Amino acid sequence: MKPTAFEYHAPTTVNEALALLAEHAPNDGRILAGGQSLVPTMAFRLARPTHLIDINQIVELEKLSVEDGALCIGATVRHAKFHTPACEGVLGDLLTEVVNNVAHYPIRQRGTFCGSLAHSDPASEWCMVAATLDATMIVQSASGERAIPADEFFDTVMTTTLNDDELLREVRIPLLSNDSVYGFQEFSRRAGDFAISMTLVTYRLEAGKIVDPHLGVGGAEDRPRRIAEAEAALAGQIPSDNVFRAAANAAAAAIDPMEDHATNAQYRRELTATLVRRALENTVS
Repeated sequence: MKPTAFEYHAPTTVNEALALLAEHAPNDGRILAGGQSLVPTMAFRLARPTHLIDINQIVELEKLSVEDGALCIGATVRHAKFHTPACEGVLGDLLTEVVNNVAHYPIRQRGTFCGSLAHSDPASEWCMVAATLDATMIVQSASGERAIPADEFFDTVMTTTLNDDELLREVRIPLLSNDSVYGFQEFSRRAGDFAISMTLVTYRLEAGKIVDPHLGVGGAEDRPRRIAEAEAALAGQIPSDNVFRAAANAAAAAIDPMEDHATNAQYRRELTATLVRRALENTVS
């Protein structure tokens, strides 16, 4: 199949893009950045936008820099930018490890970090990273700008709290301190397939005990999120197999797993427990 007819726009400034979005969003106008999610759905006519607003000529949206203690990622920054560390320290290394699990290499050359968050697929690695690390989404429309914390941004499957006339202009991820440790685990049936479940954990040690634990799960539920019950099982504890297993069991009990034709809820629950335990083991290996 081929896409239905649409009108193409190529603004060169953010204000021009926002004006176009304000005009055409009520008639299903869409932003085009990487297009790795939008274009396939258009080809199958699952999406039928009447206007495409291509933001790739807007230079300021290529921003990738550290400002005020956060890594700022502009709307047209490709996944491939994270093949090497985007910033110094633990966060740069973490993102470089995670990116190798994002789809396939050719897709990473074109797809964008912000586009992945705006698409809000539960199996998106970047969505889970944003949720786990308390990222802030900077969104803008012709009427103004607002900042949305990650725990208020992801709504449900492929649905966010973005308004139709808003552009996800930038994502800001707080830097991790140099004494932070992290672990990441993901399972998919084949390399590059959508993840059935995945997890990311970070924490610091003070006097040998875990402080400021962040533990997020993606792929298993209808949206990524931090799992407070698992974090509570870690906080104040000395890293050990028993502690890690308790946190893993707490995470598995806390989630509300999705089901599909190939994977039932119990499988996702048990898989999540295994991945959380392995991710925690990675923090001490």
